Amino acid sequence: MKQQSNHKKSRMLYSQSLKCLPGGVNSPVRAFKTVGGSPVFISKAKGAYLYDVDGNRYIDYVGSWGPAILGHAHPQVVKKVRAAAARGLSFGATTKLELILARYIRSGFPSIKKLRLVNSGTESTMSAVRLARAYTGKAKIVKFTGCYHGHADSFLVNAGSGSATFGVPDSAGISSNVIKDTINLPFNNSEAVIRAFELKGKEIAALIVEPVAGNMGLVLPETGFLKILREVTQHYHALLIFDEIITGFRICFGGAQHIYHITPDLTCLGKIIGGGLPMGAYGGKSEIMELVSPQGPVYQAGTLSGNPLATTAGIENLKVLSESKRLYEKLDATAKTLCEGIKEIASMHKISLQLSQLGSMFTVFFSKKKVTNYQKARGCNLTMFAHYFRIMLREGIYLPPSQFETNFVSIAHTESDIAKTVKAVDKAFKLLKKK
Repeated sequence: MKQQSNHKKSRMLYSQSLKCLPGGVNSPVRAFKTVGGSPVFISKAKGAYLYDVDGNRYIDYVGSWGPAILGHAHPQVVKKVRAAAARGLSFGATTKLELILARYIRSGFPSIKKLRLVNSGTESTMSAVRLARAYTGKAKIVKFTGCYHGHADSFLVNAGSGSATFGVPDSAGISSNVIKDTINLPFNNSEAVIRAFELKGKEIAALIVEPVAGNMGLVLPETGFLKILREVTQHYHALLIFDEIITGFRICFGGAQHIYHITPDLTCLGKIIGGGLPMGAYGGKSEIMELVSPQGPVYQAGTLSGNPLATTAGIENLKVLSESKRLYEKLDATAKTLCEGIKEIASMHKISLQLSQLGSMFTVFFSKKKVTNYQKARGCNLTMFAHYFRIMLREGIYLPPSQFETNFVSIAHTESDIAKTVKAVDKAFKLLKKK
C-alpha cells in the first residue's frame, strides 16, 4: 500500500484554523492531541474511503463516529437527501417524515412507545435526564466513569474518592450545584452501584449508562452487570436510561437492549438515525414521555428538530438496515475477520494487546490485562497506541485518533480492504517492536 506522506495542505489549513477556531477544530478529538502530529483535512468520502485535501486515500474505520454503517455517501441515501433538499432545507413545522422515522425507530426498539426527535446525542441525554427528574421528583443521577453522554454539565463530572462520593468537574464552567447532583461510579462494578443506592437511593432520579461502552474504547458489560442495574433502579424507583447513541441500530437493529435482554425506561439514540446528518432522539414508556411539552410540563424544543434532511437520511439508513438480517451478519463477519487477523499478527510479533469486538464495533487495547472499565483503559500503553495510529495513518488507514474511541466497519468494507488493513497492521507491529 502506498504510504500517505504528503500532508502539506492539511498542515497549512490547520495553521490557518488555529487563528479562527479554538485548537483549530470544532470537536476536541479531531486535534490529534493524544496521538501527536496535526489533523488531516478531509475533502470527501465514498464507501469505505476518506480522501484528504492532499489527495491521499484512507480506508476509514471511524465512519463519522458510527453513522456511516452503509459506507459514506450511500447512493440511495444521497439520492433521497438531494430530492428532499430541493423541496426545502428546513420548515420549522411538522412533516410526515418525522412520523415515518419514529415508526422505524419503534420497530427496532419495542421499549420505546413514544419518542421525541432532537438534533444531537447531547440533546437526547440532557433531555432524558430532565424528564427523569420530573417523573420521579428526585434530583440526583448516577453515571459511570468513561461513559460519555455528551457535553451537558451533568455528564462532565469525573470520579471523586470512594465509590459513591460526589465527583469533581471534568470541565471548567460547571457549577458546584451540578456536581452535588451527580454520582459517578466505575463501570462494571455492581457492588459500587448497590452501595450508592443504599446510601442515596431515595434521592436518585435516574441511572444513565452506555450498556456497551463505546467511549473508553469498546468495553463490554460483565455478565449480570446490566441485570443488576435494572433490578436496583426498579427497587429504588429510579429510571434506567440506556444511552444507545452509538450502539442503537449499530450492533443490531434493536441495539444492546435486544442483545442483553434488558428493558430500560428511557433510551437515547443518535448517529445512525440521522444517516450522517445531525439527529438524536429519546423515548420510552408512554406515561413518562407524556410529561414532555406540549402534552406535559417538561419543556424541550428545537427549531431544527426532525428537520426534513436529517429525517430523510435517517429513514433511508434504517430502511436499508431493516430489509436484510444478513447485513448485520456480514458486518459482524467482516469485523471478526479483521480482529482475528490483528490478533494473529500481534501473537507473531509478541505484541501484548486486548481486542474487544461486538458486531461492527471493535477496539485494540495495548494491554496485557482485560479492559473492563475506564481506569483499566487508562492503564493501557497510550504511547504505543499513538505510534500505532501514526504508522497506520502513513499506511493509508484512518483510525480514531484516541485509545478511548471505538473503530467501526461498514458494509462498504471489502475483503481487499480488510487484507490491506491487516498488512498495514503487520508493518506497524514490526516497527513497534523496535521502539
